[in-house]
Amino acid sequence: MQIVVCIKQVPETKTVAICPETGVLIRDGVDSIMNPFDLYALETALRIKEQLGATISVISMGPSQAETVIREAYQMGADRGYLLSDRAFAGADTLATSYTLAQGIGKIGSYDLILCGLQTTDGDTAQVGPGIAEVLGIPHESNVVEIVESSLDQVTVVSDLGTELHTKKVKFPCLLTVTKEVGEPRLLSHRLRMETKNWPVVTFTSQDFSGEKKKYFGLSGSPTQVERTFPPESNRDHEIWKGSGSELSSRLIKKLQELRFVGGAHDAQN
Repeated sequence: MQIVVCIKQVPETKTVAICPETGVLIRDGVDSIMNPFDLYALETALRIKEQLGATISVISMGPSQAETVIREAYQMGADRGYLLSDRAFAGADTLATSYTLAQGIGKIGSYDLILCGLQTTDGDTAQVGPGIAEVLGIPHESNVVEIVESSLDQVTVVSDLGTELHTKKVKFPCLLTVTKEVGEPRLLSHRLRMETKNWPVVTFTSQDFSGEKKKYFGLSGSPTQVERTFPPESNRDHEIWKGSGSELSSRLIKKLQELRFVGGAHDAQN
C-alpha cells in the first residue's frame, strides 16, 4: 500500500502578528513547527502501516527550511520525503496550493490513500485537502474522526458532519482529512533520528513541471483577492449586573435585543 501524507510547516505561536502595511503574516523571529493537525494525519498513516504494511511518503510545500518537518516525519516513521520549493510557488492561495500539491503527488507516483490534517493553524480554511482530491479526481471524505477498518482496497471511516456522525466505506484511491479525534500522535524517536539523519529529501521546483501547468502556480494561479488582513481589535468593555434571577434574565434579553442578537416583540409580530 502506498500512503501519501501532506504536511506543512507553520509558525509556533498562538498570537498572530500581521504587518499593518502589507497585511502579511509576520514570520520573522517566530519558531516553526509541523502543523498540529498534520501530526494526526501522519499518526493515522503509521497505524495503517503497522496493521497492513505500507510505504509512507510525506510531501510539503514551502521554503527550504520546511525540510525540517519532513525530517521530523522520518523520526516518527515516514519512509520518503518530498518538498515543493520554488519562488514560483510563493503567494499561493488555497486553490493554487491544492493544484501544486496535487502535481507534486503525481510526481511521486502511484498512491492508494492520501491523508491531510483537517486544516492548518496559519490558515484555518480546511480547503486544501478536498481541493487536492478534486484536482486528482478521486473521492474524498472530510472531518474524519475515526478509522473503523482498513483493508488493501478500501477504508471505513466515521466523519463528523456537524449535526451527526456518518460512517462510510471509501474505495482506494481516496483522500481523507482527519481531526484530532483519530488518535494521539506518537513522539519522535531518537533511534529513528539517528537512522534517518542522512536520508534524502527530494525537492521539486517549478522546472520539474510542464510550462502549461506553471500558470496555475503561486500568485498567477491564485484567483483569491484579499482586500485587507488585520488582527481583531480587543474589547474589554463589560458590565456587572446584580439582582434576582428573573431580573437578570429580563435585563439579559433586553441587552441582546439592543445588540440585535435576538429579535424584539416588534420583530416577532412581523
